[in-house]
Amino acid sequence: MPLVSGAEGGHGLTAGKTPSLTYRPIRIVSGGQTGVDRAGLDAAIALDLDHGGWCPRGRLAEDGEVPSRYELRENESRDYTVRTEQNVLDSDATLILYEAKLKGGTLLTRRLAKQHARPSLSLRIDRPWSPETVWQWFAAVRPETLNVAGPRESTSPGIYERSFQALLRILERPSQGQ
Repeated sequence: MPLVSGAEGGHGLTAGKTPSLTYRPIRIVSGGQTGVDRAGLDAAIALDLDHGGWCPRGRLAEDGEVPSRYELRENESRDYTVRTEQNVLDSDATLILYEAKLKGGTLLTRRLAKQHARPSLSLRIDRPWSPETVWQWFAAVRPETLNVAGPRESTSPGIYERSFQALLRILERPSQGQ
């Protein structure tokens, strides 16, 4: 996959073209796992955006149970793969935040987005990156519902805070003409 300013994926960007940077999603979804998933939900809450998504039956997460403050729906399965696929399917696009290497459930998310022909952008946040890259992708793809995905806290210690700050930089931007 080609790299675009520290990002990779099915982004639909055209070299040299600068789309309007005025669009952002109105809803953020994730599976509620520790790490990037919760950073996405917390960024949505902090910025007063609608949020939701699917989580495993029993609100299963690596730290026990997904907190009730997150407005997630439980699917019938306790398998993380099932909720990952449902969040991809129920979204207009997926933004993956990661560090070092795509692996595990994060890599699965990208594969599912590709399999279901859903736009995705993989943004490696441990290298220099620019929110403009994501803004351009938003303008090109125009997702109303954005799935936010990435590693869990246990496999990437500190990823929650780094992702939360990145998402605030990305989503706080004034959004005219939604």
